[in-house]
Amino acid sequence: MGLLDILFGGGKKKVSKETAETRGQHMPDLNLPVDEKFTIHFKKNGGKFIYCVSQQEISSALQSIIEENSWEKEPFFVMDSRLSEKFSKEGILFTDKPKESQVFFTTCEHLIAQNGSILVCSNQLNERKVNELPSNVVVFATTSQLVESIGEGLKTIKRKYGAKIPANITTLKHFKATEENSDDFLTYGSSTKNLYLLLLEDL
Repeated sequence: MGLLDILFGGGKKKVSKETAETRGQHMPDLNLPVDEKFTIHFKKNGGKFIYCVSQQEISSALQSIIEENSWEKEPFFVMDSRLSEKFSKEGILFTDKPKESQVFFTTCEHLIAQNGSILVCSNQLNERKVNELPSNVVVFATTSQLVESIGEGLKTIKRKYGAKIPANITTLKHFKATEENSDDFLTYGSSTKNLYLLLLEDL
């Protein structure tokens, strides 16, 4: 099985009759583990991700993504120098100018199980809006960044940064064209992205 085939949630979890009646047929059970709930919502949003258990698998998955999209000569736009240093041996071209790239390579603050979104802030975006970024996004994250809700994610950010809470907190949520418009204030001004998530097991 290729690394691009190692996707969470290959099969559908059976939903009880009571749950289906109270929450709707396509809504995840409230009692699902946080990782499974995130998977269901993330895939529903149109996101693509690869679960990896080692840095070697992350490297292989990243190369597969590059080959799949013919990005061998495409520079990756990065705003976090630690990320470009971490992947410096992958043969990837990096740039700090978004207009020179079709791919934004980034980390995140948290993965939100509640709606399958990715919580980011000025640590990843600086002062840029989501619609100012390239249309293709590759996110590197770890399983320890999974949280149940946006509220929990915001509380964790507050505990982590104390008085120096980062600005420009928003979520990446729309990974495919959709007729539905979100009323989530954290996604205001966002735009649809072709998004890959490289998820490293660290728990």
